[in-house]
Amino acid sequence: MRTGLADPGPTDWEVVIGLEVHAQLSTRSKMFCGCPTTFGAPPNSQTCPVCQGMPGALPVVNRRAVEFGIRTALAFKCRVNPACRFARKHYYYPDMPKNFQISQYEEPLAEDGSLDIEVDGASRTIGIERLHLEEDVGKLLHEGTLETARASLVDFNRSGVPLMETVSKPDLRSPDEAAAYLKAFRAVLVYLGVSNGNMEEGSLRCDANVSLRPRGSRELGTKVEIKNMNSFRNVKLALEFEVRRQAQALAAGERIVQETRLWDADQGATRSMRSKESAHDYRYFPEPDLVPLTLDRVWVEELRAGLPELPRARRARFVAQYGLPPYDAEILTQSRALADYFEAAVREFPKPKIVSNWVMSELLRELGADDERAIGSSTITPVRLAGLLALIEDGTISGKIAKDVFEKMVRSGEDGPTIVRREGLTQVADAAAVGAVIDRVLSENPKAIEDYKRGKTAAAKALVGQVMKATGGRANPGVVNRLLEEKLSKI
Repeated sequence: MRTGLADPGPTDWEVVIGLEVHAQLSTRSKMFCGCPTTFGAPPNSQTCPVCQGMPGALPVVNRRAVEFGIRTALAFKCRVNPACRFARKHYYYPDMPKNFQISQYEEPLAEDGSLDIEVDGASRTIGIERLHLEEDVGKLLHEGTLETARASLVDFNRSGVPLMETVSKPDLRSPDEAAAYLKAFRAVLVYLGVSNGNMEEGSLRCDANVSLRPRGSRELGTKVEIKNMNSFRNVKLALEFEVRRQAQALAAGERIVQETRLWDADQGATRSMRSKESAHDYRYFPEPDLVPLTLDRVWVEELRAGLPELPRARRARFVAQYGLPPYDAEILTQSRALADYFEAAVREFPKPKIVSNWVMSELLRELGADDERAIGSSTITPVRLAGLLALIEDGTISGKIAKDVFEKMVRSGEDGPTIVRREGLTQVADAAAVGAVIDRVLSENPKAIEDYKRGKTAAAKALVGQVMKATGGRANPGVVNRLLEEKLSKI
């Protein structure tokens, strides 16, 4: 990847990063109207006078979006304000039909929370400044690249979709911490069921504010906003580049300009987009078409009581309750669906480490990256996985055969016992039958016997492999090893 910037090496500058995360809420209708929010619908097929900003159309607040915002605020240990108010944020952009966005400014939904992250085995608590609700804008579709497009079209399907913006405090001190924060943030949203957190579809978007200051100083440096980072990897790469760029500029005596820069993933660099606006540039004022919201404390406490077990707590429980290594617990709790699957399988086959090994290897390979969506439609249900593991446990099939059976279960939709019976895959444990195969293998491999007699233990392993090959992998490995050892000891 070309960055054009060499690593400046150790400096006397401290990195200061704050993240603004926008999450599309998984409601069926938009923030201020009844239009659906289905992703991938034909352009401009999910619009109405309200989300198109037509004169005289009046907004109505989506209660479900407010509920999702409160649940998220509680999960992040925020103070949910007893009252909040929507405001108009004015700026011009072609995909925003009203030329203002309904958002929250001076009176947000919630404030003063935190999120715990872990980087290189060390835990840190990152402050959350505020969480507020707003509406999304539309989407520009360019005919070609942005720089060369002969025309740009506007799709207003996304206009008015509920957005939740969460602003961290400037507590992050490295690109690695920023990536860890975003991953932990996304995991909480997915566990709560308030957003699918899909960055590629734009359901989760992140802007970063980056500045450098002399080490030991408490005064913040001039911040630069970075946009257009659509993956965890790109967030980390963009911040690494920007830190290097600012460090080199400061080392050369240059002044950092407050601006918004775009991340160019192809070039591996940030590039200037526009000067950075301040809050007064947006001319905020209270939204006259919406009354202030007063939140019922009983409702808020009901939502608090209904919060699920969150990723960090579940991870710790998996280690304590099931005796899993921290690495296993980290993988298994990366999504709520995967953690639920694991626990359901353990209830059927109560050997957690064995279940963990199969889930992390065979199951995740079958599901692919998007396990949250794929688990629900997978033919390998927790009960079927447990049934397959039981066949290994009671000696019916070997681990090698089980992996072949697993692949056939995926393709056919049948359970393990049905496939094993139909294809005659039952493990051979009869001593006489296995012994006859061993005798034949020994007679065909005199050199391996001589190597074994000279102390080469690898020869015995090779003979075991020959026996397993001769039986199509169906011989019981324990029986093979025992009988082979007995026969070799008599030679």
